[in-house]
Amino acid sequence: MYAITGITGKVGGAVARELLAAGQPVRAVVRDTTRAEAWAERGCEIATAFMEDPSSLAAAFEGATGVFILPPSEFDPEPGFPEARTVIEAVSAALLKARPDKVVCLSTIGAQADEVNLLTQRTLMEQALREMPMSVTFLRPGWFMENAAWDVESASADGVIDSYLQPLDKPVPMVATADVGRVAAELLQQTWRGVRVVELEGPRRTSPNDLAAAFARVLNRPVRAEVIERQTWEALFRTQGMKHPMPRMRMLDGFNEGWIDFESSSDEVLRGHVELETLLGELMSRRA
Repeated sequence: MYAITGITGKVGGAVARELLAAGQPVRAVVRDTTRAEAWAERGCEIATAFMEDPSSLAAAFEGATGVFILPPSEFDPEPGFPEARTVIEAVSAALLKARPDKVVCLSTIGAQADEVNLLTQRTLMEQALREMPMSVTFLRPGWFMENAAWDVESASADGVIDSYLQPLDKPVPMVATADVGRVAAELLQQTWRGVRVVELEGPRRTSPNDLAAAFARVLNRPVRAEVIERQTWEALFRTQGMKHPMPRMRMLDGFNEGWIDFESSSDEVLRGHVELETLLGELMSRRA
């Protein structure tokens, strides 16, 4: 039995579909059982748990051979990341009580970075789970291709995508959530000892200019990328409702300055199968 957290999201759902397709039993760990009806219909066992509650998590993990941990992301964290720390403490306590054989935890590219930024939430999770007595794999994917969903409207209407990633010709590791879920399911079914890190990106690295060109091919119209100047970020993020924009700004700095990157050499990083243009086509079809 594999217990999957975050199953109602893109990555967790992809993990569960891959496991079910392989004939593996799946336990859907959800906050709200009404959101899990489709998974029950697929044959999943349903467990209700909250990522901040160690008791409910331990019950959800009880008897599982493997557990997939998808930590919730806090996009406007309080200083010191208290929200993430609460989840980390709960997950750690639950794993120690339930003692599954193995854990795959969704982490991120750049989790090894020393600079504090939005992704430090995953750094803290890795630090805690490295102390667990069971086998643990940290899956570190690149920038999600699905972030391009924010650009669909402007690319379609104005032929422009705004970019925090810069310079515009700098390639960035990107990957589709379907590939992340597929690889996570494969990792769960493997046997290993101790702690390992697996890094994952798509078929090729993508610059903002490449993203604009891919939009242009899908839309059959010119599309260009435009830089959002860094000096405007804080005011812009605050107008969007953020109270603490600096962690997000430092994350973007990390990608742009190169200190958020993979830890492994390029030949050790796994490659996904989903092409950016295919993913953009799917995003456009959903919009239609």
